[in-house]
Amino acid sequence: MTTRKLTGRITAQAIRRMELPRLAPGILQRYARLGDLTGALSDAMDRLKLHGAIPAAVLAPSLPQARIVGQAVTVRNVEREEDAWACAEAGIGKMAEHEAYNLADPGDVVVIEGLTGVSNMGGQSATVARRAQCAGAVIDGSFRDPGASRELGFPIWAKGVTPITGKWRLQTVEINGQVRISGVVVQAGDLVAADEAGVVFIPYEQAERVLAEAERIDAGDARQKADIAAGIDLATLAATKYK
Repeated sequence: MTTRKLTGRITAQAIRRMELPRLAPGILQRYARLGDLTGALSDAMDRLKLHGAIPAAVLAPSLPQARIVGQAVTVRNVEREEDAWACAEAGIGKMAEHEAYNLADPGDVVVIEGLTGVSNMGGQSATVARRAQCAGAVIDGSFRDPGASRELGFPIWAKGVTPITGKWRLQTVEINGQVRISGVVVQAGDLVAADEAGVVFIPYEQAERVLAEAERIDAGDARQKADIAAGIDLATLAATKYK
């Protein structure tokens, strides 16, 4: 196990997990091979009575063609009580998302519970996340400098962009703990899948079960598309159970 040196941006007590439970690489690869990634997963979650899908109307992708599958490293931000201008004058920032990048493994997804209207991730922060080989970020809130992350090819799903810094307005209070993203509870280590349709969070303990159901659904969709392309008549299509 690699010993990780902390950045000191947040107290060690606020870091809930230094190491995450890890899914086998083959599991992640099978998720990535799903044709309709979030659609099949959302359907699978419905079948299994699990809550975890968020539409792009709520969390919009910065790069519409992006698709990511990875495990969550989590950040929880809250609003600072101090006056923002006083904080700016003092020059004291309390954001610590860099610690999540520091603790991430390649392919992990940064998941931030934050605020809308101020930035929870800026261009420099996205650059550091990309350097740490994070696959992308999901932010229940806003980010800024979209051009920087776009140039990096670093996809972000968020509630929008803003020019207003969070540096003087936000405080990171927890890393790799539980966060709530648009009503969905996410634990560090949970699986994250995202594409142009939205985001799906899958509890770590349910990852194999959801995958099996999603693969069955995805295979049925593929058979149905093939039958449509082959010119099968509508009556037969309607009478055939594909999934």
